[in-house]
Amino acid sequence: MDVEEILTKSSFSMLKDKIDNRILDSLQQMGLEKPTRIQAETLPHLLLGEDIIGAAKTGSGKTLAFLIPVIDKLIKLGFTRRHGVGCIILSPTRELALQTFQVLKKVLANIDLSCCLIVGGEKKAKDILTLKKGINIIVSTPGRLLDHLQNTDNFNCNNLKCLVVDEADKLLEAGFEKHITGIISLLPSKRQTILFSATIDDKVKNLARLALRNNPIIISTNDEKQSTVVGLQQGYCICPVESRIPWLYKILKKTRKLKTMVFFSSCKSVDFHYEFFNLHCKASVLSIHGKLSQAQRKEAYQSFVEAKSGALFCTDVAARGLDIPSVDWIVQYDPPTDPKEYIHRVGRTARGLNNKGNAVILLRPEEEEFVHFLKEEKVFLDKYSFGDPPDDVQDMLENLIATNGVVKVLARRAYLSFLRCYKTHPMKKIFNIKTLDLKLAAKAFGFLEQPHVDFLKTSKKHQRQDKRSN
Repeated sequence: MDVEEILTKSSFSMLKDKIDNRILDSLQQMGLEKPTRIQAETLPHLLLGEDIIGAAKTGSGKTLAFLIPVIDKLIKLGFTRRHGVGCIILSPTRELALQTFQVLKKVLANIDLSCCLIVGGEKKAKDILTLKKGINIIVSTPGRLLDHLQNTDNFNCNNLKCLVVDEADKLLEAGFEKHITGIISLLPSKRQTILFSATIDDKVKNLARLALRNNPIIISTNDEKQSTVVGLQQGYCICPVESRIPWLYKILKKTRKLKTMVFFSSCKSVDFHYEFFNLHCKASVLSIHGKLSQAQRKEAYQSFVEAKSGALFCTDVAARGLDIPSVDWIVQYDPPTDPKEYIHRVGRTARGLNNKGNAVILLRPEEEEFVHFLKEEKVFLDKYSFGDPPDDVQDMLENLIATNGVVKVLARRAYLSFLRCYKTHPMKKIFNIKTLDLKLAAKAFGFLEQPHVDFLKTSKKHQRQDKRSN
């Protein structure tokens, strides 16, 4: 099959009789007719059993790019439960693993291949019972899978035909390098390996050398002129630190009939803002972050996937890989740690073929330089203005902090974590705590008097050094 032919005709139907027709039926039932570019360019190679390193922007359709050939291969090899594990798919987070698993189940709707999800936060004994039944495709996070490979009796992958490493750059960033190395050492070397990543840096290349056969096919659909997808309209808004809450209220009101994701820098900040907007502003809001239980995260994710409108308050745990349908707006309330994280946050919208979305980042006047910094990374922002935010929201928050002990505790924790994130921000020249008025920042959390902060004190020696350097 010729890649250009697939791109020109741009239809899954041209794969009729080249892959099992039940897969095509599933794609049709999912409402998918045309492949995305990464699917069109990688499928011919993957269906021939070649090893692939695929680079594509987030939201480009990587999941189906590897699921289609994996499922087709196991069908053609006649896999049943007694053959055991034929494919392992590694994901960096529980949420991404769950999402991949849900897509997998849809494709397998009419196909008799067994699959399971193995992630941390679930009971290990339950995994063992599932594995004993005979599983053909496993979707897993690296830590839990390695644990089973090393310690679970009668769990082997001797018949493994395919290993998929999804979001490889995120797996490495999350510190899973040793886990993946351990997993690879316990798997058969005679297999097809598929590695997908949003970016290909030196760490990803090193992992590829370890996991893939010699001379893998490298396919990148990333546009060198632009780091984000074409259908994304993105901008920034300048807002003084003390006006942040009214600004967010206005944005949520503007987008109340749409689906919006709002990114915060810490779990405590998510908890405080969720409490205020959900319970006291009666906004339609859900929350998700790493300190919630697996059950809570799963419920919030599923609820937001099914929702027609509303907001999801989240940390960067939701910035990678999650495929939530029809997200209209991405709001970066707190700054990302670097341009890569910015790109992954906005990648939650304008996903798939010909989709559109909007994104806005909130910056203090002192932080406008970040816009020029992003431009160097091929990310281009317009300047947005949403008009003056309402004063009554700030008054309501301040009255609440003065009278409600529970909200006051949440606000204080959020304020301190906000300051800690600024103090430790990698891009100190732009997001500099020394340019932050702590009393005005406290106002953004409803405090008329600044709460006590002890971790910003500097010794007299450091103060003298600062004076000399100034």
